[in-house]
Amino acid sequence: MTLNVLNKVNEPKDLRELSNEELNTLASEIREVLIKKVTTTGGHFGPNLGMVEATIAMHYVFNSPIDKIVYDVSHQSYIHKMLTGRKNAFINPEEYKSITGYTSQHESPHDFFTIGHTSTSVSLACGLAKARDVKGGNENIIAVIGDGSLSGGEAYEGLNNAVESGNNIIVVVNDNDMSIAPNYGGLYQNLKELRETEGKAENNFFKALGFEYHFVKDGHNIQDLIETFKKVKDADHPVLVHMYTVKGKGHEEAEKDKEPFHYIMPFDPKTNKPRAMNTNETYASAASKFLLEKAKKDKKIVAITAATPAPLGFIPFREELKDQYVDVGIAEEHAVAFASAMASQGAKPVAAFFSTFLQRSYDQLSHDLAINNNPAVILVYGGGITGADVTHHGLFDIPLISNIPNIVYLAPTNKEEYLAMLDWGIEQDKHPVVIRVPNTAVVSTGVKVEADFSNLNKFVKVKEGSKVAIIGLGSFYGLGEKVYNKVKEELGIDATLINPRFISGIDEELLNELSENHDLVITLEDGLLDGGFGEKISRFYGAKDMKVLNFGATKEFTNSVPLKELYERYHLTEELIVEDIKNALK
Repeated sequence: MTLNVLNKVNEPKDLRELSNEELNTLASEIREVLIKKVTTTGGHFGPNLGMVEATIAMHYVFNSPIDKIVYDVSHQSYIHKMLTGRKNAFINPEEYKSITGYTSQHESPHDFFTIGHTSTSVSLACGLAKARDVKGGNENIIAVIGDGSLSGGEAYEGLNNAVESGNNIIVVVNDNDMSIAPNYGGLYQNLKELRETEGKAENNFFKALGFEYHFVKDGHNIQDLIETFKKVKDADHPVLVHMYTVKGKGHEEAEKDKEPFHYIMPFDPKTNKPRAMNTNETYASAASKFLLEKAKKDKKIVAITAATPAPLGFIPFREELKDQYVDVGIAEEHAVAFASAMASQGAKPVAAFFSTFLQRSYDQLSHDLAINNNPAVILVYGGGITGADVTHHGLFDIPLISNIPNIVYLAPTNKEEYLAMLDWGIEQDKHPVVIRVPNTAVVSTGVKVEADFSNLNKFVKVKEGSKVAIIGLGSFYGLGEKVYNKVKEELGIDATLINPRFISGIDEELLNELSENHDLVITLEDGLLDGGFGEKISRFYGAKDMKVLNFGATKEFTNSVPLKELYERYHLTEELIVEDIKNALK
């Protein structure tokens, strides 16, 4: 790979030494590097390919890091990293893992926040601008936000307040007519109108808010972008630059089929086939098939997603049952309130979210859903301890959801339980039902599970023993089985093994029974210990003569720490758990 121009660029000021021709060559070289690196490691592919020229132009005009650029979600920050001293992490395979996939103030003075969730950039930029003003500074503050992120509530709040200051704040809207999936909502009709009129439409959402508005027809023309950014630089009032780009620019398949190329796993760029093909059934595909067949017979069932239909298995729903499918955009708060209101009128909404994104909707879960006790069904995917980036943990849903009154939070251990819980949640009309989908490969027992969980908080005693009781919640029930076998093998104890099924309550009758012939109860949960499921068990036994050991994650933010290392740190291997059991029984 020949990188004649990129090799000259070590920091943003180096861009100003390049000719127009060299700037265009630089864009080509960056795309070549991006495609090679991201197809090898995985990552955000389409969003970054679409931002190459705009990032070059911004760093050509603005004086980073004195002028401060905030990237929404960070999905579009790879080029920014390459131009701010981190290009070796994209060029040299040995350094591929030396940086994160998101902006990080710990990596570079050109980054100001660790950001991995959406719709935050304008609010953060407002804060930077206010801090500048009270300190008497005069630097430019730039927020870069994708059109998909505009569907999030915080984006509206930020835009609404950005104009109020009356001072310099520059919002760059990267409009590629796509979120992760196709965009939905009234705002996108206005963006389309603005694109078709080259920014001249009388109906202009951004002008209505109070922004000075600029439109760039070709967001891949570096000279047009530089000219526009020079116009708005050092403005003494809020300005918005609306540029039209092509998501996946420079990669034919990513341009043509934008949705699956938003975030990719490693694949062969010559064949566009994944380097590791997984054709196995997933919990998402199993639920999708079940829901689709059920919804075909019952028009009251409606599937709801917040811009992530593919990983949650809702693509078939979108294609086959359009009137029973709603994509609200990146708006989890709206989705929960929307589902609650539907359920109040006898509809049967099923809303699916990733654990890390559902955090945004705590108030709606509590206020709009639980207080009204409406029987909506919510599916939580991706909950558990992972080696993910610090911004995408699924640790916090158990403390967040299980402690809200009226919500029944369920934890299936296998496919049959999951589908039975889903069936029951849809058909019952007494409670909001949330299901924490196992964060594992599919476990199927082949044993039919009755779709009735109306006897709330009733745990299942799978194996009856004495001395030690093992309560394995959801994804960690399998770990419980391993501990059960190892306790028998090493300690000669026939333990009791329990599948609790319910996260939001405890089976007091069963726990009292354990007091008769058990000395130790251990709980295993794939989540945070503080405020989690195990604490409910510990609290129950607090005044009783029973030892309790809780196993789960410590309250901390981890950043791309290998899962094996985390399991060892938290004593979540059968060997370490049994060692702790031995010590507790002494």
